[in-house]
Amino acid sequence: MLHDWLRAAYGLWPRETARGTAHRMFKPVSICVIGSGYVGLVAAICFAEMGHKVVCVDNDEAKVKTLCEGGVPIYEHHLPELLAKHLNRGVTFTTDLVGAVESSDAIFIAVGTPQGDTGAADLSYVEAVVSAIARSIGSYKVIVEKSTVPVYTNEWIRRVLLRHGVAPENFDVVSNPEFLREGTAIMDFLHPDRIVVGANTDRSAAVLRRIYEPLTEGSYYAQPGALQGACSPSKPATLLVTSAQSAEIIKHASNAFLALKISFINGVANLAESVDADIEDIAAGIGLDSRIGPKFLHAGLGYGGSCFPKDVAAFHWVAQQQGIDFQLLQEIRKINEAQKNVFFNKVRSALWTLRGKRLAALGLAFKGDTDDIRDSPAIDVIRKLIEAGAKITAYDPAAMDRAKEVLPPSEKLSYADDLYEAAKDVDAVLILTDWKQFADIDLVRLNQLVRFPIVIDGRNLYKPEQMASLGFTYVSVGRPASYQAQVGKPRHAVVL
Repeated sequence: MLHDWLRAAYGLWPRETARGTAHRMFKPVSICVIGSGYVGLVAAICFAEMGHKVVCVDNDEAKVKTLCEGGVPIYEHHLPELLAKHLNRGVTFTTDLVGAVESSDAIFIAVGTPQGDTGAADLSYVEAVVSAIARSIGSYKVIVEKSTVPVYTNEWIRRVLLRHGVAPENFDVVSNPEFLREGTAIMDFLHPDRIVVGANTDRSAAVLRRIYEPLTEGSYYAQPGALQGACSPSKPATLLVTSAQSAEIIKHASNAFLALKISFINGVANLAESVDADIEDIAAGIGLDSRIGPKFLHAGLGYGGSCFPKDVAAFHWVAQQQGIDFQLLQEIRKINEAQKNVFFNKVRSALWTLRGKRLAALGLAFKGDTDDIRDSPAIDVIRKLIEAGAKITAYDPAAMDRAKEVLPPSEKLSYADDLYEAAKDVDAVLILTDWKQFADIDLVRLNQLVRFPIVIDGRNLYKPEQMASLGFTYVSVGRPASYQAQVGKPRHAVVL
């Protein structure tokens, strides 16, 4: 009884429906998702997978046409298969926002909130969408913030709707932040650590509970063909109901804390390297503490992507607006920026001079399993190397087309069809992204291809002892480097 009281008191409902409503017939919800970017597209497809009727709206006619034809504009595991499964059955795509809003009970806003010059999130796209929604509301709707937004955005959305003449009884605004990792977003959505719903009214909370019922009640996991993962019928997803303001802060605070772990371990790595300690051993020792855990304790080039840099900056801006001097957030950003310079200096130190050197850059995306190059440390490092006079041959399994848009081929930059082509006759190989295939390179073949057997690993994918035994000069992050004992390709190497 106490256990149930605690769940009710804190809004935690992982098995509420399993015990209380398992006998009820699941009733799908008509959902409109506005925005077919990363968050919006994943949400729309996953809601359809859960059994809801979904219409996804975007004003980009070319993108909508691609999606209607079954094309997938982003690189994400499981997305092509699920789109093919549900297209024109559970999910449709359109540019008609008015019709989509009118036919839906819940409207999820998943448009971009890019970072402005001050660090604040640019909410102009959100405001424009809300204004358009207001012209289409004739009956009760739940408006759901799915985009990452600062605290009090919920209240501003409410004010905009009222200013446009929408009756208060015809809407509620809910915060339902996403916690998706690129590359595993589908699984993160369907097998979440938690589902956070920031609702300031009981009726809106009830709609969101109904939407997520297949996950929180566990019925989705029992369906034939359901994607299997961490959750199951006996261990369904957890739903946390909070105020809208708390939910908005949970999103920013979560990403800021994960960014903190990355910056912290990189700071420790620099100290470890200066005293000949091994950051991999140190991270393992720290991560075994159950209060800390091993995730995000991987030293390297630092974080990037569309979330961490923007969210840390936005969270810092929000704190400043409230008169809070949250200095820690600024230090997180400083350490992350400095880490790219640390790696650049490693390359320069290993090669002495950079002008005219030929380098293979393995990785362009900000992390493995995605084609996203936004705020990618790899892109920044390549730019710095080119400015220093180096010639780069780059390879990435998924991100080269996007990279060419910001780093077009030139006299100093070319793109290879595979990693071995990139490595041919180079002075050093740089590992910039943690793709799994980069952790499984045929090292004997690599040694035969390169001009000098030098690997500078920004993701710590190999063991220094292993690389030394194969005759490589191997430089990584937060660990002793192994240097060749003689010029050229030696028969042995020494660990210093």
